[in-house]
Amino acid sequence: MAIGERIRFIRNLRGLTQKWLGVAVGFPEKTADIRMAQYESGSRSPKDDLTEKLAEVLDVSPAALNVPDIESYVGIMHTLFTLEDLYGLKIDEVDGEPVIRLNKNAPEYLKMVEMFLAWQKQAQMWRDGEITKEDYDQWRYKYPELDKSNKRRHKITPSTKLNDAITDELMKERGKRRK
Repeated sequence: MAIGERIRFIRNLRGLTQKWLGVAVGFPEKTADIRMAQYESGSRSPKDDLTEKLAEVLDVSPAALNVPDIESYVGIMHTLFTLEDLYGLKIDEVDGEPVIRLNKNAPEYLKMVEMFLAWQKQAQMWRDGEITKEDYDQWRYKYPELDKSNKRRHKITPSTKLNDAITDELMKERGKRRK
């Protein structure tokens, strides 16, 4: 799901119109709905400062808007392959069914297990009726801000491997533009 689709999904979840959201992030009322439609359709991509403002108005983490390519099954698979490369996720089998699990030997294991346990706890609270679906969604969309499972805050910073991969891709892209 591209950023535009995430914006539309969360905007609709909040019951907001494109015009209202556009005005709330600072677009002129006359063109606010047109600008939001452009972002939601993918014909324009919001810059980081606008993504931050959209996240603030939608009451979500900016990370909830910036997701990898999951628009197709192939995109999902490559996202999973990247998670395997960067964070040590593993494909395995439990009771004859494929499962994705953490690799205990991966350098990122302790960080990932801490975050997964927090997620598992919230999901279980929702399944047990201790919190509402809305509470569970709010926790997910505002993660890590609303995560109280650990005293220290999780930083939304990419791993060194991810940062290096992004930098390499940007350099390749810039090289193409110069030609």
